This record gives sequence, structure tokens and C-alpha cells, in this order.
Amino acid sequence: MIRFRSILAAASALLIIAAGANSYPQQRYNRNDLGSPTIPGPVSVYDNWSTYDELSDNVPLTEKLAMQELDNVLRLKRAGVRFDYYAMDAFWFAPDGAYRTWKKPNWPNGPDAWLKKCLENGIRPGLWFSTNTLVHLNAAPAWRDSLNKQGTAMSMFEGGFLPDFMNTLQYWYGRGVRMYLFDFADLTAATPQAEATLSKEEIVRRNSTALRNALAAFRRKNPDVVLEAFNGFGGVMDSTYYPFPFHDPIDLQWLQVFDALYCGDPRPGDVPEMNFWRSLEIYSDHQARRYEQSGVPLERIDTTSFMPGNTGTIYRRGFQEWKGSLILMLARGGWINTTYGNLELMTPADAAWFARVQSLFLHFQSEGRIRSFGGIPGDVQSYGFGALDSDGSVYVVVNPAQNVATINLPLLSPDQKPLGSGKLLFRDAGFVPRLTPHSIQLGPGQMAVAGFGKYASSVYDFGVQQDIVIPRAIRPVTAKFSSTGKGQIQATISAPAGGNLRLMMQQYAPDGSLRRTWAGGPPNGTNMGKVFLLRAEQGDRQLPIREEYNRVIWAGLSWAAGEISQKDIHPGEPLTLTFQSTEKDPVSLKGSVYLVTY
Repeated sequence: MIRFRSILAAASALLIIAAGANSYPQQRYNRNDLGSPTIPGPVSVYDNWSTYDELSDNVPLTEKLAMQELDNVLRLKRAGVRFDYYAMDAFWFAPDGAYRTWKKPNWPNGPDAWLKKCLENGIRPGLWFSTNTLVHLNAAPAWRDSLNKQGTAMSMFEGGFLPDFMNTLQYWYGRGVRMYLFDFADLTAATPQAEATLSKEEIVRRNSTALRNALAAFRRKNPDVVLEAFNGFGGVMDSTYYPFPFHDPIDLQWLQVFDALYCGDPRPGDVPEMNFWRSLEIYSDHQARRYEQSGVPLERIDTTSFMPGNTGTIYRRGFQEWKGSLILMLARGGWINTTYGNLELMTPADAAWFARVQSLFLHFQSEGRIRSFGGIPGDVQSYGFGALDSDGSVYVVVNPAQNVATINLPLLSPDQKPLGSGKLLFRDAGFVPRLTPHSIQLGPGQMAVAGFGKYASSVYDFGVQQDIVIPRAIRPVTAKFSSTGKGQIQATISAPAGGNLRLMMQQYAPDGSLRRTWAGGPPNGTNMGKVFLLRAEQGDRQLPIREEYNRVIWAGLSWAAGEISQKDIHPGEPLTLTFQSTEKDPVSLKGSVYLVTY
């Protein structure tokens, strides 16, 4: 059972994290603004998004697909993985059904079989809603006097929409639904009459108050529900390179009614990484830190990051580099721990590993003693998340930079004993981290897990992640790039010996800010390898470059990275590097080169 008193005491002390654990100024918040957690402890959720994708791909949600994943949820439960909820994500509903009927022909018999099988097996069903916007949905008659002028969203303080919507939520509660996901909220929506007489700020205030009051009443009537806020409730999610504090601030009063606030789907951050999937993890780590800085306790942040799947929403990831992603999602400390996507990709051995990792970190989440430390991920500063109990501690640490870095491991609470001798529990392949009682040394772009006390034991050894290989050494190579045309830079160097050449390009707007290019998602989006071009030539030879960013990326990208193998380079001969962006708007490019050895 959760140690509620320790968490509430921490909140009343107005401290987000233990003193000295972070490099940024302590943020203070008013306990009355946050509300108390309404779930008794951390929960595990399966969400079927990324097995299908009707936004950045054209893979539909069907009953067959949903039931297949439910069978896999139960298969993993038998293997020891904990699942408490199964959330049916977007677009289960019929366009004209006002969220009361399911889409045909995808659901010819409605949700009955899915609801029944969930409830029979101790899984609580959840449903996704587009809050007050019309996404793949038509306005019901009862909603029309709430519509805005554009006919895209409904006011929540005028007309019949909100009362009807709340009745719909209650209807599904009666069918066994216990988790509700609220996405795509438009707090600026108002009828033409209100738009003509009220300021935007007043409209946002009235919509927010109306929805908060309605959800509070819904929770009082149904105290066992879990409510989560997705897009539209504040924060900036497009990138990791934006001014902070957020231009669209997070209203902490939402924590009075929502159990958690989501901070963005997986997408590449603006920190270049040779391994594309590591860039996604850095994005989610960065978002968690920024939301925490905004005053949201870590346990109330859903980083929505563990999303293996075969669709465009997750860039055709499949099951690549999933272990590090799972560890980081659990290590950030959020109480809503969501697994997305194609569970059929998980073998029995994978499931057993998943269960071991999950058990450890759910224990630490229940203790309520997970802290962030170090720098800000999007600022290319090493960072981590630490967890402790009376028996020991576990540190999950990441170095996002293109160098070998030593990261201090701070004590996470005033009563924590000195760390003493520790043990590496998990790491990427390649560079072997060097662990001391006070620090850990990581290679470029590397993550690792270290245990101390009881957790410095082979019982908690989670092995080596073989599908990310970190260089054992790295050094910058001097390369003077100059502009050779619109969106193009070039440098000629004497090719060094003794390793691979790592190439990195970043794209900037005229004002000096990093500039992302959005080239669309599947099926019609453009592969970023055709948008950002890296070319290397020696004499009349064009050298092959290994790239991982060359995929269709609906979320945009501001960088490119690649490596030239040592075997393809003639050392000592001139090597010309050309980096190009086909972005239509004015941009400038910055290039960097490193010599890496594995």
C-alpha cells in the first residue's frame, strides 16, 4: 500500500524534490492547487494506440485487433506482468453516435465482447474522448447550441454539450468503464455570441471552470474512476527547444480533478543522437523535467513514452530498443504507467524481463521516493532519476552529449546513507560505464542503471541492451563548414585514421532558434533522409553513410546524424562533407564531426 503520509508531507512542505538533487531552482507550489492523488498507488495500463493509427497513418482500429491485444495482455499477466486497465484509444466511436455507439463495420457487435472479457479477467476498461473538439466526430443535436463559429469545437459553459457529455461518461461507467482519457481539449471554444462579448482569457477561464466542476461532480459520484488529461491542458510538446517557463502555462488546478497530466507522445527531441530511439527517450525525459519544474509532482506526470508498435505514430519502431524505453518510463516516477502497441511482439523471455523490471520500479513508485537530478535533457546536460527505500537505491542515468561524461550521483533525501559500493544493473552495449560510490561515467548518448545497498545484487541485474551500441571512445574532428548555397554547408578535412566518422547536422531559423521541419506522416509523408541530406566524397567516390533518422517522422526533426565506417575511409586523403536541408523556409545549418571507436 502506498505510503500516503510521506507524499502528502512532502507536498505540504512545498518541495518537489529533495534539496540539492537538481541544478535548477526549486519550484514551489500551493498544495491546495494540486489536490491529492485519487488513485491509491501506481497503476499499470495497456493502451492499444500504435497497434493502429488513424492520425499519422491509415491503420484502422477494429474489434479483431482490440481483442487480439487483450489476449496478449492476459498472456503477459500470466507471465507476471501487471496490467490493471485496458484503455481503448481514439476513434472507437461512430461519427454520428455522440460517443454512445461504436464505429461500424469495425465493431459490428459493439464493445460487448471486449468489455465482458476485460471484466471477467480483472482488467478495468478505459475509453478515449476528444473532450470538446470534433475529431472524426459530428456534432450531436444536443451539442449544436454549444458550437463555435467554425463548427470544430463546443463551448463547455454554454448550451447542451457538457451536460450531455457528462451523461455519456456516466453511461459508460454503468457498462464497467473506469478510466477516461481526455484529449484535444479546446479551452478557447465559445459560441459566436460569447466570442463577440468575452475576452479569450475569460472564455478559457469559463471553459476550465465548467469542465473542472463537471469532472469533480463525476468523481464524487464515481470515486473509483481514473481521469487523465492529454493534449490541450497546457505545456509545449512540439520540441525540446522552446522558452521556459511555457508560453502556454500548465494550470495546476487541473490536478484537482485529473489523476495525471500527459506531457507528449514519443517524438525525437532536438538533441542529435546517432541512435534515433535514444532521441525519443531524451524528449520524454525532458518533458518530465519541464512539467516537474512547472509544479507538477512526478507521480502526476504521464510521459506516454513506452510505445512499441508497427504504425506511423511510432515511426515503424516495432520492438527495437524497448528495454531502455521501459526502464526510463518506470523510473520517472509517474503513477500511471502505460504500455502501448503490439504486445504480440513480446516473447516469453521478454515478458519475464518486463515483469522483473516492472516489479522493482512499481515498488519504488509506491514508496513515493523517486527524485530527478542533474541537468535539463534538452540543454544537452547529463541527468537521471533516482529511487530509494530503507534498503538501498537505484539510479537511472543518461548522458545525451557527444562526449564521455562523469555524472554525480546525489543523495536523494536527507536521511539517505552514503551510497557505498554499487553495481551496474543495466547498460547499453559498447562503452562500459565506470561506477564509483559517488558517480558514474557514461559514453556518448548512453544510459545505464546502477544499484546500491540491497539493489547492488545480481538479483536485479537486467543485462546489456544489445541493440544500442555506444562508442568506447569519441573525440571531435576539426571541420570548418561554410555555406555553399541555400540550405547547404560544406567542409573538407583530412580523413583521420583509427575509427568511424560520426556526422551531425542541426538546422536553425534566422533568429538562431533550432528549426524543426515537418514533412508529414504515413502514408504520404516524406522520408527525412530525403529532407536532410548528408554526403561524403573522397576523390570520385561517394562514401556510404549509416543513418537512422531516415524515416517518415510526423513529429518533425531539426537534425540529422550518420556514420561512415572506418573500412570505407582512406586515411590522410581529403574528404569533402556536404550537409543539405531542403526546408523551403530560410534556415542556417551547423555541422560537427567526431571520430568514434567501438
